[in-house]
Amino acid sequence: MNLLVSDVEPYAQTLKAALDRMSAGRESGGAADCLVAVCVPFLHITTALKAFEGSRIAVGAQDVSEAEKGARTGEVSAVQLRRAGVKYAIIGHSERRQYHCEDDGLINRKLRAAHSAGLIPILCVGETLGQREKGTEFDVVRRQLKEAFFELSTEAAQKTVVAYEPVWAIGTGKTATPLQAGEMCAEIRAVIKGLYGAGTARSASILYGGSMNAENAAELLAQPDIDGGLIGGASLDAENFAAIVEAACK
Repeated sequence: MNLLVSDVEPYAQTLKAALDRMSAGRESGGAADCLVAVCVPFLHITTALKAFEGSRIAVGAQDVSEAEKGARTGEVSAVQLRRAGVKYAIIGHSERRQYHCEDDGLINRKLRAAHSAGLIPILCVGETLGQREKGTEFDVVRRQLKEAFFELSTEAAQKTVVAYEPVWAIGTGKTATPLQAGEMCAEIRAVIKGLYGAGTARSASILYGGSMNAENAAELLAQPDIDGGLIGGASLDAENFAAIVEAACK
């Protein structure tokens, strides 16, 4: 819940210019090969779609309703988002789980709604500090994944992006070590393999989210099972966000 509608256009221009400079400075591949999305508050979506029109930067939402339409005051459906031009939707973020009491069943229904409408969901999973200190972090993430993917088709699973976000590293300045992050992302891939087979697991996009920034991005992204980042506070500065994108593209 950051920035104002009036901030969207300047942010978009700065980010597009920074990414264009990076692409121009490289011979081939590089930044142009990265998928980049900005997930904004609902109020900013229309402005963001216009601001990023014609660029390679997609627009996503930070949440989505489980329902297609009807008496759900204050919510926004996957169909409404997709028809507006939105491509991605974050589902199951730890703040939604904590502050809005979202459970694994609801998250599964939101995934289904997103896929039904043609959105690409970014499914968030992760443990609290207490769970890690008890040594149950792998059990927690395995359960979250299996409940979220319950009765989800292979085709839908292949189109689901998974983001590992240790709750204790979100907005705290603490970051999982590259080894910790890499181990959990490898476990996520292993769970997907067990559910859907090796091919789906190999092609899965697995992100790390938890105080990733321009300084630590390269080391985290060097882990073999980390395919990208779900960037929080560091994305509020367009130049810093662009530097993280550059690290991912390398």
